[in-house]
Amino acid sequence: MINEQYIRFDWAAKRMLRDKANFDVLEGLMTVLLNEKVTIEEILESEGNQDSELDKFNRVDVMARNSKGEYIIVEVQLSREIHYLERILYGVSKVITDNMHLGDKYDRVKKVYSINIIYFPMGKGKDYLYHGVTTFTGVHTNDTLEITQHEAETLKMRTPRQVFPEYFIIRVNEFNQVATTPLEEWLDYLKNGKIKSTTKAPGLQEARKKLLYMNMSDKEKRVYEHHIESQMVQNDVLDTARKEGLAEGRAEGRAEGRAEGRAEEKRQVAKNMKQLGLPTDTIAQATGLPSEEIMTL
Repeated sequence: MINEQYIRFDWAAKRMLRDKANFDVLEGLMTVLLNEKVTIEEILESEGNQDSELDKFNRVDVMARNSKGEYIIVEVQLSREIHYLERILYGVSKVITDNMHLGDKYDRVKKVYSINIIYFPMGKGKDYLYHGVTTFTGVHTNDTLEITQHEAETLKMRTPRQVFPEYFIIRVNEFNQVATTPLEEWLDYLKNGKIKSTTKAPGLQEARKKLLYMNMSDKEKRVYEHHIESQMVQNDVLDTARKEGLAEGRAEGRAEGRAEGRAEEKRQVAKNMKQLGLPTDTIAQATGLPSEEIMTL
């Protein structure tokens, strides 16, 4: 089929891939990243329970549990968020604590995998995929702390890698290669919406059948296209507001000092965004300013 158009992954993750009939698409991505066969037992509610009305919800696109009882979070972020690393940490911590109850033994703590697919510049690095794990390194000896064979077999103690969360950050916009491996084929789909007809990558064969744009109803297409247009407008507004605010803030900052200049940059960005009618919470995410201060601008 020529000019096949596939539904964007961010849309599919929020709406279509939660269906049990479509688990195989998500399982494929997880299998490629974790380098082992992943079977999803269920998709869990991603709005974690609040301990109080002041507690934050844990909002992620997909939260799944695999056949080992481990948790896998998948989140797609299209626009810049200043405190995104803190958000990743919060999401993982919330999953762990929400699934423990008073009186539970600590052996009930389950490993969490956090898969973050981002479409905005973050950090400094040349790769499109970064993987983070927890290790304990000797301060003086520089060796890695491991458990003994006796601890593993007799005490059933797990290694740090089996216990602590693993993080994957996929910087989609940094992918600029010809897709030859399963991982690269997945990146080609995430960035360019392309899936080879000859693909053998886990999950992408299923995606070719289930995420085809032409298979959507007319109503679904209209909603989907409105989402795409809204996202493009929002990204353009955010980028324009940020650039204008930074320019004006830098001019004032030179006169009032570097510290005040940086603060003014943020306030100017917030003013521009507020004039464009963006919600307060969106402005807060983009600038890092508290909602209360934004409301007074």
